Amino acid sequence: MKPTILMAPRMPARLVLRLEERYEVLGPMSHSAPDALPLGADAARVLLTVGTWKTDAALIDALPSLGLIACYGTGNEGVERAAAKTRGILVSNAADANATSVAEFAVGLMLASARQIGAAERFLRAGRWQGNAIERMAHVPGLAGRKLGIFGLGAIGQRIAVRATAFDMTVGYHNRSPRPDLPYQYHDSLLGLAEWADILMVSVRASSDTRHAIDAAVLRALGPHGHLVNISRGIAVDEAALIEALESGTIAGAALDVYEHEPVVPDRLKALENAVLTPHIAANAESAQIAQQELLLANLEAFFAGRPLLSPVAI
Repeated sequence: MKPTILMAPRMPARLVLRLEERYEVLGPMSHSAPDALPLGADAARVLLTVGTWKTDAALIDALPSLGLIACYGTGNEGVERAAAKTRGILVSNAADANATSVAEFAVGLMLASARQIGAAERFLRAGRWQGNAIERMAHVPGLAGRKLGIFGLGAIGQRIAVRATAFDMTVGYHNRSPRPDLPYQYHDSLLGLAEWADILMVSVRASSDTRHAIDAAVLRALGPHGHLVNISRGIAVDEAALIEALESGTIAGAALDVYEHEPVVPDRLKALENAVLTPHIAANAESAQIAQQELLLANLEAFFAGRPLLSPVAI
C-alpha cells in the first residue's frame, strides 16, 4: 500500500502528479483545522503545508499517525513547534531553494520604488507624457552610492547584498549576531540601521521577535527620502504605521510583496501613489518552484526511508 500524506493547502499541479505516483494523497483542505480533515486523514504520516497556514496543537493532535510536517516554502511560522516536539514529529522546509528568486524580485522592487517605475508607467498610460518639454516627472536619486540596510542577512539577505553591490550601493545589515565573514557593515540595532540607510530591506523570518519590528520609530528613522522594501513576511511591518508614514511623507516610498493580513490589502495602501504592491510572488520563478518541489520530494523519500531529512527545521 502507498503511504498516506495529507495536503493542507492546494499544492502545484506538477508536484501533486509526482506525489500521486508514490503516495496516497488526501486534500486539499478548505482550512487548516480538525473539522476540515478529509476521510482517512487519521492514516496520514505526512502533512504538507505552508508557513502562513496554521498548524496548531489541535490539528496535530487530530492526526494520530503524523510523523512529518513538510512546509513547501521556507516559512514555518504557522507550525506550533512545541506541539510537534512533544509528539516527536519532524518539521522540514524549503531551506534556501527559493533564495535566488526572492533576491532577484527584491532588487526589482527596490528599483521600482526608488526609481518610481510604477508611477512612471501610470504617468505614461494616463497620456500625461508629451515629450520632455511640457510635463515630465520629477528627478529621483539613483541607486549608485546609496546605502542599503538589510534587516536579516540570511540566505536571501546575502543574495540581495551581492546584487546591490553590483549597483554600486553600500550595504549594511542588522542581524541577531554579526557576520564577520561577510564584507558588510554591521549595525547593532534595527533603529540604527534605519537611521543609516537610504533603503531598508526586510528579509527576516516571521516570529514573535520580528512581529512589528518595523514600527513608527523605525520609519521615522528611515526618513523622508527613505524607501522600505519587504519580501519576507507581512507581520514584520506595522502596516498601520507604514500607511501613516507613506501618507504623511515620513518616508518617500515602499515596495511590498507581503502583507500583514494576506490576502487582504488595505484600501488606503492600494490608493497610495508612493507604494509598489505585488501579490506575494517573489518566489514564483520557475527555477525556484522546481527546486522547492524537488527538495520536498527528497525530504519525503528520506523520511519514509528512515534517513535524516535534507532540510530539517530545528524544533
